[in-house]
Amino acid sequence: MTQRLPPSLTPLDTALTALLKTVDPIAPVELSLTEAAGCISAGMPLLPAHPPRDIAAVDGWALSANDLVGASSYSPLPLAELPAWVDAGDVMPAGCDCVLDIDAVEVSGPLAQVLAEGVPGQGVGRRGSDIAESSPAAAAGYPVGAAALLLARAAGSDKLSVRRPRLRIVNVPGATVTMQMIADLARAAGLDVSTHEAGSRDVTSIAEALDVTACDLLLTVGGSGGGRGDATVMALAQRGAEFVHGLALQPGRTAAAGQLGKVPAAALPGAPGPALAAWLALVLPLVDRLSARQPRRTVTLPLARKIASSVGIAEIALLAEEHKAWMPLAVGEWPLHAIARADAWLLIPASHEGFAAGERVDAYLMRE
Repeated sequence: MTQRLPPSLTPLDTALTALLKTVDPIAPVELSLTEAAGCISAGMPLLPAHPPRDIAAVDGWALSANDLVGASSYSPLPLAELPAWVDAGDVMPAGCDCVLDIDAVEVSGPLAQVLAEGVPGQGVGRRGSDIAESSPAAAAGYPVGAAALLLARAAGSDKLSVRRPRLRIVNVPGATVTMQMIADLARAAGLDVSTHEAGSRDVTSIAEALDVTACDLLLTVGGSGGGRGDATVMALAQRGAEFVHGLALQPGRTAAAGQLGKVPAAALPGAPGPALAAWLALVLPLVDRLSARQPRRTVTLPLARKIASSVGIAEIALLAEEHKAWMPLAVGEWPLHAIARADAWLLIPASHEGFAAGERVDAYLMRE
């Protein structure tokens, strides 16, 4: 049976603007380092200096460089007492500002003589050389990655302040593979994801699963088209949601977007390609607003081939990087092999007819 489309399509920009104007960043929370990984940093707490004091960077003799001027193997400098021996990581003794190698000091019983000069800071790790005092573990608005976790652990912090939106995904029977894809993408984006199954594809079962009491964003997957078993849109209406159904977006025309109470909500198609397109073009901007994320990075490269697009509907092209150029993989309809190969995606505005071969375009990376 041919799928029926919504009677009219809402421009993507119009739907997105209406959604974003009602969405504010959620409050930061303190999470353990393991839980904070991948979340968007809120910029706190500030880390103490590391190392907290000057330390030995190498094994050797701790001395004062000013006391060693002129010392050499031809003119050894006798010491009044044995110098302190330090291992790498030890706190530098008071009055010492350099560490000499083992063979730079000749020891004979209680007597010692220095055979080389030293330079202030030689073999020393200065206070704050790894982490400056009051540095943030991760810049506010950016994902907490391995480098941020390294800094936090080195400074002795066990928690970070992050924004972690709570996402509830309702799976309509028949769209499980797509739902799992969206859940994986959401977790990678730093969301706290819970998934729920509608009992069946009927309006009542789907409506019962649309609970927004403990989430910041609601998604449904499947049942948003015009087939006889597609009841998600009617379920949203039954729950009193305010939304538009049908976006001028290809793929993803049967998606719906709006609000259920005060919670932003989107109904994604059940097929992987249209659902992924709606996730990229519609849901990610909502996630970024809720997380107070800084703008996502784009990579600019020339197109290896022309991309043609129809005026009046926004389209997303999947791209692969080949020989320092973007190679178009799919526009309009996305086979699974194109999704699997894609390195980036390009949003073609509804007012645009496409891009010429060789034209430089800004594409968003699929994986950051």
